[in-house]
Formats: sequence, structure tokens, C-alpha cells
Amino acid sequence: MSLFLDIGTGAGLSSATGVRPYLPPLLAGGLARGDIGIDFDGTDFSFLESTAFLGALVAVGVVAFFVERSVANRAAADKRRRPRDPGDVLALLLGLALGALLFAGTLADNGHETWIGLLFGPFCAALGWVAIGGLIERVRNRLEPDQAALLTAYADGAALLLAAIAVFVPPLGYLAIPGFILLLLGGRRREGEKYAGLRILR
Repeated sequence: MSLFLDIGTGAGLSSATGVRPYLPPLLAGGLARGDIGIDFDGTDFSFLESTAFLGALVAVGVVAFFVERSVANRAAADKRRRPRDPGDVLALLLGLALGALLFAGTLADNGHETWIGLLFGPFCAALGWVAIGGLIERVRNRLEPDQAALLTAYADGAALLLAAIAVFVPPLGYLAIPGFILLLLGGRRREGEKYAGLRILR
């Protein structure tokens, strides 16, 4: 049962980190420092709750926030859609790495094999990034640039909520994966319907 719960927490945390890579690790690290629902102390992943690591993550998150705001403001000023920027790639890579570490650290907390987390953590993170990232792009393309800027805040909130659920209600962490898959399938179906409609109009 312990392994089942730990995998649920790991899957949920890594999925949340794929959606947005900054707040979920901060939440997990903060809770781990207080031994609330999760604890990395005494494992090879104890640095995940260290002051230096969490401080560095805050610094990177703040820089990323201002870069994203700058890109969004330029898009709004030019009355065009927000383009993808190198920060998106950095967020993906960071999410993959942190997803692996959080999943493995969660398993190490109770003495389980960590290779499961190192292997499946990036998969869960990538799934979250593709599913939610794709959803955000579809919604953003229908909004004005200034309205689209709010989507990042919504994604942060969703990632933080998913991470909290994974820590405090581990079995629900498993639901992130099928939920993301459903989002992907729904997005592909809508894209197919759109292109089919365009072909009919032609």
C-alpha cells in the first residue's frame, strides 16, 4: 500500500511540474521541510527541501515570470498573438528534470527503488506539458493578447492544486495521467473537425 500511495504522489507531483515547473517543487519542498505529507530528509534527494535549492528555484521562477510578462506585453502592444519563446523550452526541460527528481524523491522517502521515478517522472511531466500546453495555446489563439496573459496564472494555479492533491490525497495523483490523455485526444479531435470543416468549405 505504501508503494501504491507513493507512486500516486510521485505521478501527481511530476505531472504538476510538467504543467508549470516552479510552484509544485516549491510546495513539495516547503511541505517536506515541515515533514507535512512528504519528506526528503535522509535520502539522496534531501536537497529538494534545502534552502539553497528552493531559493534558486524562486530566483529562476521570478526571472521567468518577468520574461513571460515582457513577451506578452510586446505581443499586446503589437496587437498580435504571443509567440513562443526560448523560455518555453527551458520550462519544459526544467519540468522534465524536476519531475524525475520529485518522483524519485517521493519513492526514496519510504525506501522504494528510485529508478521508477527517474524513468516515469519525465514521462508524466512531458504529458502534462503537452496536454496543458496544447490547451493553453488553443485558448490563447482565441483571446486578445492582454487576456491571454492571464492563462499563465491559471496554469500556475492548476499546477499548484494538482501538486497539493498529490501530496495530501495520493490516489488522486493517478488521475492526472488519464486526464491529460483525455485532453490530448479531445484537442486532436477538435483539430480534426476544424480541418474537416475547412475542407468542406473549399
